[in-house]
Amino acid sequence: MHWYKADLHLHSVLSPCGDLQMSPNAVMKKASEKDLDLIAITDHNSIANCQVYHQVALKYGIDLLYGLEIQTAEEIHIITLFDDLKIATEFANIIFDSLLPIPNDPEFFGDQVVIDAEENIIKFEAKALINSSLLTLDEIVSIAEEHEAFIFPAHVDAPSYSIIGQLGIIPDNLKFHACGITAKADPQNLISIYPQLANYTLIKNSDAHYLDDIGSGYTEFYLDSPTIGELKNACCNKYGRKVLVK
Repeated sequence: MHWYKADLHLHSVLSPCGDLQMSPNAVMKKASEKDLDLIAITDHNSIANCQVYHQVALKYGIDLLYGLEIQTAEEIHIITLFDDLKIATEFANIIFDSLLPIPNDPEFFGDQVVIDAEENIIKFEAKALINSSLLTLDEIVSIAEEHEAFIFPAHVDAPSYSIIGQLGIIPDNLKFHACGITAKADPQNLISIYPQLANYTLIKNSDAHYLDDIGSGYTEFYLDSPTIGELKNACCNKYGRKVLVK
């Protein structure tokens, strides 16, 4: 058991709103400089670059989880994380197929770049990823639960694309494992503003789209190993697993 310094919301060059400098080696180099032990690549509605970033993370001694930042039909951003590539791929295919059939506009949104481990471009994703799924929040959470994902609403304190920003509350029927907050948020201040957040484990992430933002928000997890099951136990304060956010 030891502490993992984790940033569980990072984007790659696949996300159209992300910087093309967010290549695998550049991301891992910056993560290493920030002493991060555990990261998650969470591109918009796709895991197409996750496997490549995982391969490079291993070279830097960094553990990486496969993730997606999903935009629900209500325009709420939800993070789903996996430690099994096959399961992550099955889930990601469902999400990708549920996106509105709108082509990406590279001049407006930016390129959606799929790369290999040598950072060669192998594909430009044509479907707009920065777009809503036709699946509702309830449907996405249900499907994610079936795939045993670690699930949390992203940046709940943000005014746009957050569950509180869109709905005003976090519905009690949705069993999130944690709630994500923005890099500069003060957890105790947020709870005073949104008392409902006292019912959840708050985790801070960077939501980095640019290299300099990596690790600007992070959470420390006391785990036996960097797995989804261990993260769930930590967020429930089970079996000696713990979460520390500052």
